[in-house]
Amino acid sequence: MPPQKRPMSYEYTILSSYPNPKANNARVFSTVDTNVAAHDRTDPFAALATLRRLLSLLPSRLGGCQYKLAPEEHRLAVHLLGIVEPFVQAQAPGCACVPRRTLLRLPTEILDAIVFWVDDRRDLSALAETCRRMHDVVVPRHVEYRVVKCKVSSVRVWHHFVVHRALARNVRRLEVLDERTGEAEVVPAGIIATETDLESTDDELGMHAKQERFMLAALAKMTALRAVKWSCNHSLVAFERVWPALVKCGSIQEVEVNDNVVFQAVSPEDVPADGAIQKQRPAVLPNLRKAGFHGTKSTFGASKNPDLAHVSSMLNICPNLDTLSISYVPRRGPGFFNPVADDFLLCGRWSRLRSLTLTSLWCTPNAGLDAMSAFLLAHANLEVLHLDIAFGTGGHTGNSGALTAFKFPPNCLPRLKELKASRDFATALIGSPVDSAEGRPLEVLKGVRLSGSPRDRVFLENLKLHAGQTVHRLELAGWNEMEDVRKLAECLPKLTWLDLGKKEGAAVGNPSGSSKQLASISSNSTEWATALANFTELTTFHGVRFFYEVASQDGAALTLSDQSRVRKNDEVASVLAWKCPKLRRLDHWEDGSGKVIVLVRDAERVRYQVRRTKA
Repeated sequence: MPPQKRPMSYEYTILSSYPNPKANNARVFSTVDTNVAAHDRTDPFAALATLRRLLSLLPSRLGGCQYKLAPEEHRLAVHLLGIVEPFVQAQAPGCACVPRRTLLRLPTEILDAIVFWVDDRRDLSALAETCRRMHDVVVPRHVEYRVVKCKVSSVRVWHHFVVHRALARNVRRLEVLDERTGEAEVVPAGIIATETDLESTDDELGMHAKQERFMLAALAKMTALRAVKWSCNHSLVAFERVWPALVKCGSIQEVEVNDNVVFQAVSPEDVPADGAIQKQRPAVLPNLRKAGFHGTKSTFGASKNPDLAHVSSMLNICPNLDTLSISYVPRRGPGFFNPVADDFLLCGRWSRLRSLTLTSLWCTPNAGLDAMSAFLLAHANLEVLHLDIAFGTGGHTGNSGALTAFKFPPNCLPRLKELKASRDFATALIGSPVDSAEGRPLEVLKGVRLSGSPRDRVFLENLKLHAGQTVHRLELAGWNEMEDVRKLAECLPKLTWLDLGKKEGAAVGNPSGSSKQLASISSNSTEWATALANFTELTTFHGVRFFYEVASQDGAALTLSDQSRVRKNDEVASVLAWKCPKLRRLDHWEDGSGKVIVLVRDAERVRYQVRRTKA
């Protein structure tokens, strides 16, 4: 009878000798499962025990099998060593060997793939400081490529990304600068030192086409791009031709466009013919959360009849928008109009939209209010709403009479926390009821102008009835008289921040032409302190200046005039602190200086300090 063969399985049986055909049973020493998946990678003690048992069986083998591992056993031993090695001490007692550093022994391609997932610049810097090898991988290939700022005419930059695909995928934020800007470009150092004749061309007419071709090719290689800022307003390369390349990227999370061309009307050539069927389904940007389209003060690309058709077509493929901002710079010349927002409000729908800003737009008097009402009713998750829209003809002056008679449907914007709009719009929106018993959680109200008209009374009544207990911050666009402040105290007892804005009829600007703005100092500080005392929770007050200018002379004696002003300022600070126990922040005597007056209460007296505000 021929000798039996070893069974072909993952579990080996170690015998004391070769199988005997006459023997019925063989004497078994031990069994070791060579299946790699059967050993837990998180248990180094079990791995060490298995490895010792496997090695202890080698001397018991006979013949040429002694001290030899089968291929499956060798694969298992390497796997067990990988489990045990990270838990071995840096230097075992009596052992002078240096431990292996697993991370540094990895190939450069693996290290580069690991660093690819680190986006924050501070994390990249910390990783680069660990050792010299990580520094050589992180700094030249990732730190210098995370943010790139260049112009459309920088063909050398676009050509660099076209050639080096692995480096192009490391770009996270791309800012395309205007051709006439003085801002410096931010590109990797190797590109600046490279000499190339790509930017020189004999055909000036084909220069823009060449720039566009290289830029689109480079964008196709930036597969991990997160944010794009387009500020190229003086170039023939339109953002409409760049948008398809960003759509193919798919990883875009933020887009900001500063260009007048996106507000141009759609030409008849761009409109598809009747009966044309789109065979391919349009691509979608599921990761885009923030989008902004803004006009510029430059006249390049400006149109007398701007439109939102191009902006709407781009936003229609962004279903998960969270923040949207659209602003246009109005033109004061004859024949210029602002973009009409009727179609945008009627067709635009984003279920996750939480913040919306629409500036310098206008709606028609017939369908504009209905389109706005339907839009707001469909976006129940809106929390921040900033509107500067004229409801009327022309786009520069609105029809306020239509807003006074209009009523929004019930349960409109039930989660609204911040509103910036005109007085009539705020009156109509705040007055609409909601299903929640607590009402809207409105905390911030901006942009309202109190002119002393009878409509102010309607606004204050709705404000007191529907938002009197929730609003904590009020920033007015203008006010008429001190009686308005007393009425606001009755409507908003929990107000902590009050900004009155500009007084109606007050002169704006500095007629002398100097950089320092003239500020009128209120002489009736005691009367103002009495009016502000009705706001028991008030901590910040802006719009009226109480403190006189004092020249700051370090170590030098003050003049008699400055000494008088210092005494007057101390009196004002004491009166305000006495009437308003929680008041802390007030206007500085110099307008636009970035400084504020802070009241500091000591145990003995009240002092005022000049501090700078954060940018």
